[in-house]
Amino acid sequence: MIRKFISDIENSIDSSSIVLSSNIQKYFGPGEETAYLKGHVTIIDSSILEIAIFAIESRGSLSIDKYRLHYMNKVGQMLFRYDNSQHHREIDTYPHHKHTRDKIVPSKMPSLKDILNEISAIIVGRPI
Repeated sequence: MIRKFISDIENSIDSSSIVLSSNIQKYFGPGEETAYLKGHVTIIDSSILEIAIFAIESRGSLSIDKYRLHYMNKVGQMLFRYDNSQHHREIDTYPHHKHTRDKIVPSKMPSLKDILNEISAIIVGRPI
């Protein structure tokens, strides 16, 4: 289950037309019941998506214990970040939320494919 989750992430990166390069490290716990993915994806406009995901497989199901998906422009300014840090209790989807440049909004953890589509829309200037 963890291997499929990681494979889906790798396939999303490999099949995306906006990805210039990527460097994702994978660390596995004993018995491969846990995995930590950390790294970045460079987008064709030189923007960067940083990825940090801690996944746990237990009793036939996969859960994401912690995640941070941080997108920034080529000079390092945050454009958006999805995470489940345990702050912003006022958000309906607590602890899941999305940071934009000027606000914090409710959100669930998007798939990497969804994030790459969101970034693609930003690059071509389409409304999201």
